[in-house]
Amino acid sequence: MTSIFRLSLMIAVAVWLTACATTTAAPGADKVRLTASASDVANCTAVGNIKSPATTTSADIATEFRNQIIGLGGNTAFVTKGSPNYPAEGVAYRCP
Repeated sequence: MTSIFRLSLMIAVAVWLTACATTTAAPGADKVRLTASASDVANCTAVGNIKSPATTTSADIATEFRNQIIGLGGNTAFVTKGSPNYPAEGVAYRCP
């Protein structure tokens, strides 16, 4: 019985520690532009679709989103679901 309690306690602590972790921005992520205006990306090249992970905290959601854009080689995102402050889905673009 005590081994089940210990295992449950270890799992609970691991989940708690993971939930407290913050997302580190990828190099260049601070320069990524998020927009809800299609005209802002009219002269840009689409490089892929992006979606915020469901497990991301609201404090880290924009950082995760920007990291995905950097990973696709983009520098701008057109947010199609959510807002530029709390993006949920969008399209990554490489703009001049």
